[in-house]
Amino acid sequence: MPKEGHKYIFVLGGVMSGVGKGVVTSSIGLLLQQKGYPVNLVKVDPYLNVDAGTMNPTEHGEVFVLRSGLETDQDMGNYERFLNRDLANEDYMTSGMVYQSVIARERALGYGGKCIEAIPHVRDEIIRRFEAAAEHDAATSQQGGNGSRVSVVEIGGTIGDFQNALYIDAARVMKMRHPDDVIFVMVSYLPTPGTLGEMKTKPTQMAVRDLNSYGVQPDFVIGRSKEPIDEKRKEKIAISCSLRKERVISAPDIKSIYEAPLNFEKDALSDSLLEALKLPEKRKASLTSWKKFVTAATNENVPEVSIAMVGKYFDTGDFVLSDAYLSVIEALKFSAAKLGKKVKMRWINSKDFERGKLKVSMLADYDGIIVPGGFGESGIEGIIQAVQFAREKKIPYFGLCYGMQLMVVEYARNVLGLKEANTTEIKKGSPDPVVDVMHDQEKHLAANDYGGTMRLGVYPAYLKKGTMARAAYKKELVDERHRHRYEINPEYIKPLEEAGLIFSGTSPDGVLTEIAELPQKVHPFMLATQFHPELQARPLDPHPLFTEFLRATAAHKKRA
Repeated sequence: MPKEGHKYIFVLGGVMSGVGKGVVTSSIGLLLQQKGYPVNLVKVDPYLNVDAGTMNPTEHGEVFVLRSGLETDQDMGNYERFLNRDLANEDYMTSGMVYQSVIARERALGYGGKCIEAIPHVRDEIIRRFEAAAEHDAATSQQGGNGSRVSVVEIGGTIGDFQNALYIDAARVMKMRHPDDVIFVMVSYLPTPGTLGEMKTKPTQMAVRDLNSYGVQPDFVIGRSKEPIDEKRKEKIAISCSLRKERVISAPDIKSIYEAPLNFEKDALSDSLLEALKLPEKRKASLTSWKKFVTAATNENVPEVSIAMVGKYFDTGDFVLSDAYLSVIEALKFSAAKLGKKVKMRWINSKDFERGKLKVSMLADYDGIIVPGGFGESGIEGIIQAVQFAREKKIPYFGLCYGMQLMVVEYARNVLGLKEANTTEIKKGSPDPVVDVMHDQEKHLAANDYGGTMRLGVYPAYLKKGTMARAAYKKELVDERHRHRYEINPEYIKPLEEAGLIFSGTSPDGVLTEIAELPQKVHPFMLATQFHPELQARPLDPHPLFTEFLRATAAHKKRA
């Protein structure tokens, strides 16, 4: 069981999805942490997938990988970035996980032959998982870790979604059992129809009634809107929804999600939350470092660097889904703020180079090029064209995972002279498989076992002296998060190195390649990683490789 008196804040969405529950949850966590209360943030995804690992990024957004290797929803990335700490497996759950546990227990006669029902058995498994997250953090605290006194739980989707019913009922039961330890925060949307020009509260009132039908009354309503909520509408929501007026919190549109905690403090949200939880105020929230970062990140009067992100997960109808590479975009923002720069991004679909819709020469207009991670064949030749252009024109290049593998393929083809060099992910019978499947992955592919079977999570990497990577990190051994099945084929490492490529990062035993780069006398910055450095970049702790990449792009801009 969790610590006695452990507190829970459940964050639910009203009216529609996409109103910013993840940012609200992250902000609450940051504010309470700054008040002196250790917190853990929990994400509930009601879909039946066991984890996010097999989801299409153009439909769902990026897959965020925890330190342990668990593949999760991108909100877990926001949680870690706001808290500036790692979260645990227990802090993430899906309906697939819940049902899988219940069924496995039933198969093992764990219920003693009873008829298994959604209520109480599935609901009780949900409660057990909420409490397990708190219990895990309590144990971590006893071992000298961060620990937790408050769990902030975001339930994905909206209140009216059928698949959310069991989660809301689980929270209701927890409130019934421990009335002083559980509160509810509803994030709602207040539209201002253009033809009326007036902010409307009725959708929020109806969402609260929907929540009431579950036997739950929100303790707070956070109103997302274009403009700040005025006092008249705060009062209207308070009266119609049986709330105190000071617990109706305004969340207007902002330039950066990182401004949200600062805005919430204008309405004294952290003090009101502590009062509702019957927790004493330990101290005033110290947001000095956060304010400094937000000021730097939103400053428009600083030099600009232009970055072309050449990827393959941008096309979704007539729209660009930048969420597919959310952590990369955020990592760039953090390093830009540190350097006193701002980043102008352009998302380029690599398939457009293949179709002739765009000429690769247009990349000359940018100060730097990033190729992020990906899987599969589509758009690959377009990416290789971009890599070749960056190398030959000496434009700073940063490759991530697939971006490293294709950098090596391009080098093997156009420098080493192996014209048919490829990755076996694309061409199994390639005469020069410079990128090949890892041996321990072959059995998974043969069995179509794709879920949670890649090389996932944190692994150490040794950095060679005299390289850009070593200079950036300023240390010999680093831990980074991975998500891949393919590696640079060891048989080609020596000829590639003899042709001028440097493998500056390797596994400690020297078998696996982790970082590839060109010497700076040949290219100002051409470096790529097999791991995903973006997953460990934080607002208050930018990742050194992103920082050095942006430093190189700024220098390239000056020379141009």
